[in-house]
Amino acid sequence: MEKTTKQAMIHSLPFAVWMGLMFVLPTTAESYAIRSAATLATGIACWIAHRRDRTAAPQEVGICAGNVCASAISGILVGLAIFALWIWAPSWPYSEPVAPDSLPYAPQTCGWPLTIAKLIGSAFIIAPAEELFFRSFLYRKLIARDFTSIPLSKFDLSAFLWVIFLFTLEHDRPIAAAITGAAYGLLAIRFGISSAIIAHITTNLVLALHVIFNNAWQFW
Repeated sequence: MEKTTKQAMIHSLPFAVWMGLMFVLPTTAESYAIRSAATLATGIACWIAHRRDRTAAPQEVGICAGNVCASAISGILVGLAIFALWIWAPSWPYSEPVAPDSLPYAPQTCGWPLTIAKLIGSAFIIAPAEELFFRSFLYRKLIARDFTSIPLSKFDLSAFLWVIFLFTLEHDRPIAAAITGAAYGLLAIRFGISSAIIAHITTNLVLALHVIFNNAWQFW
């Protein structure tokens, strides 16, 4: 297998599995748990394949990737800021508060184990999968066919805007999603993909805790 094709699969397959199962399975807590488990298994397999592929390691470091502490702190701070933006941004298509028992992920509907599975899936499984696909793979693929030859620290306005646009289409709050895509993209370019992953995990984890403790089920 061509090394670029192999790396493309490693970066995109977990997200593809997630999206594919989203269209196939019904919107239930059980289905979400299945999607999370399948995506996690795919991600682990891709990580093992990446570790074994010594000849095609992608250049995923940002401008300041050597500063691990700054990368992590920046990711956490941006993640918290995006969380605040997400809950304060215009809430359409949700115009009214949603009752806890009207959504499949509320513990009153599915039980606490599946609610916790939703938290784990949204924060620790889909967040890294999205970042690897959008910020590490797709952004560089839009710059060059051999995306592994492009350092993530390279800024390309056209690719940057296209990734924001496509990332926004995946979410139901376009204003918040567009700003989120830009913020995570800048983090990836400046500090590396790990910083963007930390930010995304932080946002989704804090949002999940907010949903559960404040009965803000409209965000799920």
